Amino acid sequence: MSNFTNEIIKTKSLPHLPYMAYEDQQAITRLCVRCGLLLMQYGAESATVVDLCKRLGEALGVASVECSLAFNGITLTTLYNNRCITTVRASTTHAINIHIIIQIQQIILDLEHHQMKQPLEYAQQRFDALDKTSYPIWLIALFVGGSCASFAHLAGGNWQIVLITYVAGFVAMLLRHHLSLHHFSPFIVTVMTAFCASMIGAVGLLAHLGNDPHIAIASSVLLLVPSFPLINSLSDMLRGYMNMGVGRFMFASMLTLGACMGIVIALFILNIHVWGIN
Repeated sequence: MSNFTNEIIKTKSLPHLPYMAYEDQQAITRLCVRCGLLLMQYGAESATVVDLCKRLGEALGVASVECSLAFNGITLTTLYNNRCITTVRASTTHAINIHIIIQIQQIILDLEHHQMKQPLEYAQQRFDALDKTSYPIWLIALFVGGSCASFAHLAGGNWQIVLITYVAGFVAMLLRHHLSLHHFSPFIVTVMTAFCASMIGAVGLLAHLGNDPHIAIASSVLLLVPSFPLINSLSDMLRGYMNMGVGRFMFASMLTLGACMGIVIALFILNIHVWGIN
């Protein structure tokens, strides 16, 4: 008997799950892919995205969930009583918001540990009510400027260098947020932010302020270091998600290249030929 015939016999002998309407499976599929998109867009690792999508589908009643990730999209299939529904969604934004990821994890934990009469309606309401608020941009800019200034202080800059770095980091973060709100390309946003930070940071070098003005130029652009995408890319590649890992690594590399271009353009305009921390 061929292997194909054996598979048919095994499939027919499997016990069938309770009846689920096709429309209900469609709704579960849409909710699972929505969950995956939110996790991808707000910085979750690929292993976390796949695991939570599977757990959400199983908690809502489907037999299994298969998920395939790409850097700019997600393909998801739900299976129930030999019936498959597949959907594909595009992923565009790549922000970081750990609070949203934690909320999604809590929703899935509640579905797994509490027996509910209408789990699908409950899950849809919880996803609709996700808290996507973030800190005010002025507060974020204050702390970003403070972090850049702290690096300048650790590098040996005096109070003048620290002050220049703080102003450069603060203004650069406001510009970055403004450009992102107007949906500019992340590469263009990085170039313009690095250019702005370098121009302000070079004030000390042009005006001969501080003990080492080069520190301000170097420290004011540290807000553009793509640490989170680089960490996620390495984690994805080590866990076997090569497509996502390589995609995130190239995205982080392009951001780094954009920051370098912004710095070089600013130094070229200011006619600064020597740049470095002594």
